[in-house]
Amino acid sequence: MAEHDLKDVLTRIAQALERLAPAVQEDLDLSAADAFVWRADDNRLEPVHTVNRVDLDLLRGIDRVRDILLDNTRRFAEQLPANNALLWGARGMGKSSLVKAVHAEINANSPGQLALVEIHREDIPSLPVLLKQLGRSGRRCLIFCDDLSFDGEDTSYKSLKAVLEGGLEGRPENIIFYATSNRRHLMPRDMMENERSTAINPAEVVEEKVSLSDRFGLWLGFHSCSQEEYMAMIEGYARRYGLDIAPEDLQAQAKEWTVTRGSRSGRVAWQFVQDLAGRLGKTLD
Repeated sequence: MAEHDLKDVLTRIAQALERLAPAVQEDLDLSAADAFVWRADDNRLEPVHTVNRVDLDLLRGIDRVRDILLDNTRRFAEQLPANNALLWGARGMGKSSLVKAVHAEINANSPGQLALVEIHREDIPSLPVLLKQLGRSGRRCLIFCDDLSFDGEDTSYKSLKAVLEGGLEGRPENIIFYATSNRRHLMPRDMMENERSTAINPAEVVEEKVSLSDRFGLWLGFHSCSQEEYMAMIEGYARRYGLDIAPEDLQAQAKEWTVTRGSRSGRVAWQFVQDLAGRLGKTLD
């Protein structure tokens, strides 16, 4: 083969190898905002400049868990020991709202101190990649996964277990992980019972699945609110947004709203306030 032909062949081989080689991962830029969404498809953070949240003092009926989570987050932001947290329980009672409100409260007192990074449930397998890149950034980061749960043959919970505590490298010291779920153990009871009935050693299989929630140092339970707590939420929103309505009318309409929805929760209270503000011609700014 002539020398120039050989050079052409080697050039084509080198170009083909470059196309096959994985792209060099650059460190993530956390200077663009205080909140981000992780896009696992191309390993990037998308800045969120306006977070969909409510103020901390508008969250009613969850005073105890609010104070615990705020204290844990503040200690983490101040580079003191803190725990990963699992917020579990009744739907619509402010689990994800509390995480976002706590983040805002920390940064209100110390601007830019803490970054909030949301990772979607389906992107959990990419969590090790995200942790590795965030770990190099040096900025204190709160990774948040809303509505975390596992079903059927889903095995991505194993990678989450390793990331939270069990991996050789451990969790980077500048990262903490918060998750919300309707399930205390992140898996449905029938899934655990099925594993118990088919496994050679049922106790070991169930123990493996339950041990995922044990990786969270904080378990914060959220329970259905009382009528008094529900009305306190409504009244707090009405005062905050200046909704001009007589107290007796407000109570009557709020109670009727719960009858049509069949439940009471922070989410139901907010939906009622949105409906009321619309009927009164008020904006919720």
